[in-house]
Amino acid sequence: MDMQLYFRDNFFNAGYTEILNADQERAGHLDLKSVFGSSLDVSDENGLVCSGKFRMLTNRWDVTAADGTHLGVLRARFSFFSKKYEYDTGSRGIYDVSAPAFSQEYDVTDGSGRVVVSFRRTSGWFSSGAFVLDNQSEYLDTYELVAVVMGVHAINKRRNAASSSSS
Repeated sequence: MDMQLYFRDNFFNAGYTEILNADQERAGHLDLKSVFGSSLDVSDENGLVCSGKFRMLTNRWDVTAADGTHLGVLRARFSFFSKKYEYDTGSRGIYDVSAPAFSQEYDVTDGSGRVVVSFRRTSGWFSSGAFVLDNQSEYLDTYELVAVVMGVHAINKRRNAASSSSS
């Protein structure tokens, strides 16, 4: 299953933004819940697919299905010369999410080291964060991956805020 989606954050981290397919047609939307938090809902054209939010008092990003079942958890991994994350989906496997240090292009690899998903931050829309996602995985839903990408973005924003406040 090869599917490409385009989506973005809002400058104020709140409200609805469209998800577009490769033909620039509406394929769903993101509901960025609050200016004061990072939780979000991801919907396709038929309704809510999944949600993402930080676990209480942690830097772990939980992804849950519309019915509340747990899909996976994203966490940052320590690395000096690259950006590394791990997405643990339980029985579906653990996926590594990584990008070179100054790059905005990420690869998601499965347990055998095969790249199954790629996404990158684009500069085509607004500076608040626009992304293109290319899913070639047979086990990970594309809309679930939108929540994962937004989780990576939220973790990066938290890191940047923490490092700028400590300066």
